[in-house]
Amino acid sequence: MSDVLQLVEARLITALGEPDARAAITFVGTDRIDVLRFRDEGDVIRYATLGMSDHPMTSPTAAVADPLRGPRAELVLTVRAGGRGPEPAILDEVLRPLAVLAASPQVEGIVVAPGASLELGGPLWPGASFSSVLVAEPGGLVEDLELLEPMEPVRFLPLLPMTANEAAWKRVHGAGALQDRWLRHGTDLRDPVRSGVPLTD
Repeated sequence: MSDVLQLVEARLITALGEPDARAAITFVGTDRIDVLRFRDEGDVIRYATLGMSDHPMTSPTAAVADPLRGPRAELVLTVRAGGRGPEPAILDEVLRPLAVLAASPQVEGIVVAPGASLELGGPLWPGASFSSVLVAEPGGLVEDLELLEPMEPVRFLPLLPMTANEAAWKRVHGAGALQDRWLRHGTDLRDPVRSGVPLTD
């Protein structure tokens, strides 16, 4: 594991506690992506990627990829298990889709940033009504990790699951408008079986 990833894992553990499980996933032509699972008090489960930040993300318009400069990030998804939702073993099926998203900067040459929509090409886990996620602003749950210059800090980006209708509405009205609507309707974004927010007033 690189020095950067060791620091990233230490920051995750400081913020979220020791992970109780991890999975390593490798795609052809990419470095390994780990997904760590953290259980909070109660029924909250958090999944965090580890590996995406090992290299800076490069804009697809850049002529040459800079090995040091450029934004770095990891992804964090929070869900609530138990109750009327799926069993934790079903929720754990999210590990591969998260690894796919974390590998997308290497595979597709994209820069993952707050406000972006990431399409999964299928449900987030079996039976989920979410097939895309909204990338939210970092800094709330896990603080940015400063690295030695000229490297940029690692940002820990929360992922907010979206239904197909929410994703379509967001494309027209923007991320801020969708988040305002979620807030206005008291939407529990950690609920794995939530309904889509009303999109007409």
